[in-house]
Amino acid sequence: MRAYYILAINPGSTTTKIAVYKDQQCVLERALTHDRDELDRCGSVMGQKPLRQQMVMQALREAGQGQEQEHIVLDAVVGRCGMVKPLDSGTYRIGDKMVEDLSSGEASLHASSLGGLIARDIGDALGIPAFTVDPVVTDELVPQAKLTGMPGIERRSIFHALNAKAMARRACAELGKSYQNSRLIVAHMGGGITVGAHHYGRVIDVNDAMMGEGPFTPERSGALPLVPVIDMCFSGQYSRQEMVDLITNQSGMQALLGTNDLRVCEKMIKNGDSFAALVLESMAYQVSKQIGAMVAVLCGRVDGIVLTGGMAYSDRFTGQIKERVDLIAPVFVYPGESEMLAMAQGALAALQGSCRILEYE
Repeated sequence: MRAYYILAINPGSTTTKIAVYKDQQCVLERALTHDRDELDRCGSVMGQKPLRQQMVMQALREAGQGQEQEHIVLDAVVGRCGMVKPLDSGTYRIGDKMVEDLSSGEASLHASSLGGLIARDIGDALGIPAFTVDPVVTDELVPQAKLTGMPGIERRSIFHALNAKAMARRACAELGKSYQNSRLIVAHMGGGITVGAHHYGRVIDVNDAMMGEGPFTPERSGALPLVPVIDMCFSGQYSRQEMVDLITNQSGMQALLGTNDLRVCEKMIKNGDSFAALVLESMAYQVSKQIGAMVAVLCGRVDGIVLTGGMAYSDRFTGQIKERVDLIAPVFVYPGESEMLAMAQGALAALQGSCRILEYE
């Protein structure tokens, strides 16, 4: 079987990560850093696209992986997807409708949307397909998970789908099971923490960390008693945007300890700070409690529990979670993220014909 060369593109707020894979082997990896002032001069997230795209092409040329190199010919390009409409998981072709939605509305406010747009442009220029894999808006929730007790408010599915599903498949490989025949709980633990119930290949319930659900995190408040929050909203001290910012990136460990860095928290604990120890243990407690909720979603039958994301590098933190949940099922700890490889794997499956290429409509 021939080898396929795939370019993966993953934009962040001030970086654009790129990688070239020969099948599943990474042969080039770069993290392109963007000066904040230069990005601000672009005027908007969408205005950053020419700058980032130019830097991607320049990096490829400098690495000897550009168009002019006949011995390396890209077969596909895959980009991170932004806040388009809710979708099933899978590999999607980046068509005109997706480009339109990535360029407008809420999606246009997020740097991740540039991944799909840049991928499409490069794909068109090279005459190769452009894909996106397991978007953050992957929505496979069952109806019971969406309904709330407040008419007009429905729970939504926004989570770390790309890494969560990739790590779920990794655990399944260790278990000797297929993802489509397994029941797992995956906790992605970073700036946001999402805990999902993976039921035979579909994430049927997961907390929305951006909406204030689930555990508190290094930066987010997590679930709160609603009436005190309502009191804050009507106190006259905060605008709507200030309240949103407070809940989504100015709370959690940052507000409690003055840092969003788990390593700093652990140093504080080592130096005898008992409150820092309480904060860390409370966060682990709440993650464990969210895992327990997903056990009920899966009717108590769980093949494995996965702890992943940047916080999974902490043995202290993962150890406190394992103490509470390891009697439920085997616990797999996969620190960090594998989003670039996961994107490449999705594109590779499409090229090899082992998965159906989905169309965004």
